[in-house]
Amino acid sequence: MNQNKLMPIVAQSISTGRGQRIAILTGGAVIASLFAVVAAFGTVPDAPLPLTTTPIEQLLSPKVESIPGGQAESAFMHEDRFQRGDTISSLLDRIGVDETETRRLLALPQVSAPLRALRPGTTVQAKTSEDGDLLGLWFLNADDRLVSIQPQGESFKTQEGAAAFSTDTAMKSGDIRSSLFSATDSAGIPDSVATQLADVFSGDVDFHRDLRKGDHFTVVYEMLSYQGRPVRPGRLLAAEFVNQQRVFRAVWFQDAGSKGGYYTPDGKSLRKAFLRSPLEFSRVTSGFSNRFHPILQQWRKHTGVDYGAPTGTHVRATGDGVVEFAGKQGGYGNVIVLKHSGGMTTWYAHLSAFAKGLRPGMRVGQSEIIGYVGQTGWATGPHLHYEFRVHNEFRNPLTLALPTAEPIGPGRLGAFKTATAGLAGQLDLLRETNLALLE
Repeated sequence: MNQNKLMPIVAQSISTGRGQRIAILTGGAVIASLFAVVAAFGTVPDAPLPLTTTPIEQLLSPKVESIPGGQAESAFMHEDRFQRGDTISSLLDRIGVDETETRRLLALPQVSAPLRALRPGTTVQAKTSEDGDLLGLWFLNADDRLVSIQPQGESFKTQEGAAAFSTDTAMKSGDIRSSLFSATDSAGIPDSVATQLADVFSGDVDFHRDLRKGDHFTVVYEMLSYQGRPVRPGRLLAAEFVNQQRVFRAVWFQDAGSKGGYYTPDGKSLRKAFLRSPLEFSRVTSGFSNRFHPILQQWRKHTGVDYGAPTGTHVRATGDGVVEFAGKQGGYGNVIVLKHSGGMTTWYAHLSAFAKGLRPGMRVGQSEIIGYVGQTGWATGPHLHYEFRVHNEFRNPLTLALPTAEPIGPGRLGAFKTATAGLAGQLDLLRETNLALLE
């Protein structure tokens, strides 16, 4: 007699999509058949997101509760995305939870609170009984923490724990047709990576006025994944930006005891003493030149740059400095004056409000939020008026040569070259690939 026939075989159904379930056979030699099915079709979803490491055998052969008559209760695995416009009830209905069970779950604060915090696009995994009882539910929350909801006696318990992410590297490139965000959208590059790209080159390229059709960029960045699924982008690791035939390159480097930063492949720091713009991605409405003043109705020398932006838009300090003045001043309205080294000052006018706690004498760092765009003083619409002065003489902040931070020192150059050679090589590879495609 075949011994395999003497071993108990339990059928457990697993859903692979809406309305689709497949049977998993547990017990004895048939476990080999399971691996064959998974390898052949690849449709069995990943196991529930475990809060602790669970042996693969346990995930493939979960415990099946006995029921009267010597049979086993079927359990179903489901996976779905919380979609825009979804309610918790509609999501639970799609993953097979009975309506009565749903009402019971939503009446429990420890269950309803984390479920109501679900974001559109979040993948939810769940296990239910054949009768629609919830046997377990798992998802990553907004803080990338793993949330587990499981039965505990007559109620449920919710746990939250750290998720073990894996880090992959993504490489993409694109061409400017109208704007940076339009180009990165077309290339499938996340907004957070696009913002990092602009920040890295913000001392050399004014992304409000310097972009031209045909400019090209390449990025290498981290992508954090959980159980093989991309979760979110991480740090920009390397980038190249070709602007009006000028080539700028950056690689990330951090060694022991340092904060880390972006450098050219030969070790020069990309951090400038001042940013080109105090705003992120707004349009320039008036440059450093003579202009017809809309209120005084006469031609006057315009001593700064105006950035049109909605009221409340963050205004950032373009360089490290000390607050010299923060208050009302004539046509400037609410204005902040920052004093920098070398007799330099920067002025931020027409603000709607100042950052909380900002006061004269306070030290602020580059990129720190100091105020918010407004329409105070002589302003016909919400915008920021930005001035750059050296010993109280007006300078054009769009063309001023800005000093850079210290380069990689000789003692660290070897470690820098070793750590960044691969990143520079990836930029070279992408450039050669793009040139080959053009040919």
